[in-house]
Amino acid sequence: METPPKSPALKPGARTLVVLGAVTVGFGALALLLSANLWGRLSPRAQIPPVDKTFLETTPWRRTYADLVKAKEDLSDYDCYGCHEKGKPPPLRFDDKGKLLVPDEHQNIVMGHGSHDRNNLCFNCHNEANLLTLQIRDGTIVRFDNIPPLCGSCHGPTYRDWEAGAHGRTSGYWNRSMGPIDRLSCASCHNPHAPRIPTRAPAPPPHSLRDIGHPKPAKSETTP
Repeated sequence: METPPKSPALKPGARTLVVLGAVTVGFGALALLLSANLWGRLSPRAQIPPVDKTFLETTPWRRTYADLVKAKEDLSDYDCYGCHEKGKPPPLRFDDKGKLLVPDEHQNIVMGHGSHDRNNLCFNCHNEANLLTLQIRDGTIVRFDNIPPLCGSCHGPTYRDWEAGAHGRTSGYWNRSMGPIDRLSCASCHNPHAPRIPTRAPAPPPHSLRDIGHPKPAKSETTP
C-alpha cells in the first residue's frame, strides 16, 4: 500500500509570517467587536476630590515674638511695664488647693504646663527682676526671641533632638555651603503656657482608583 506524500514543511520565515498574519487578523477582529460596543460602555469615573489645602499648609500655627519683630508688628502685649511697676515683682496668688490664680488682666492665658500644677508658676520661666526677659534656673537671662535654651533647661533630650534637626521642622539647605537653614522655634508649635499641641483631624487616606465611580455595595445588616 502506497503512503500519501507528505506536505512540504514551512520554512521558518514563512511560519513567522503566518503567525503574525493570524495575530493581526485576531486584533483586527477584536477592534471591530469593541467598536461595535457589544458589551456596553463603562460609566465615567468620578473626579477625585482634591486634598483639603489645610493639610498642605506649611505655615506654623503660632507666631512667636521673633516673628512679630521680623514683621514689625505691634509688640505692646510684651510691654509688661506698661502695667507692672519696675523693681517690684508682681505677687503670685494661689487658691486653697495651691493652684495659681491667673489675674483678670491675663485671663487669655490658660496654664497647663505639665500634668500637674507645680510647673504652672510664672517665675519658673519669667524673670521676676526684669519682666522683659526670661530666666533659666541657673540664672542665665534669655530674651523672648531666643527661648529654646530656656525650654531645653528642662526638656534636655527634646532640645538635643531639636538641635540635631530630629524634632520640630528645619527648612533651607542641608549643604550649609549653599545657603542657611531655618529652624522653627519651640513656640512656633507649642504654647509656652500650655505646650500640649491640640489634636487635629488626620488627613484622608489615599484614594483607591478601583472605587472611584464604582461605589461599593451596601453591606447587609442581616446575618445568614
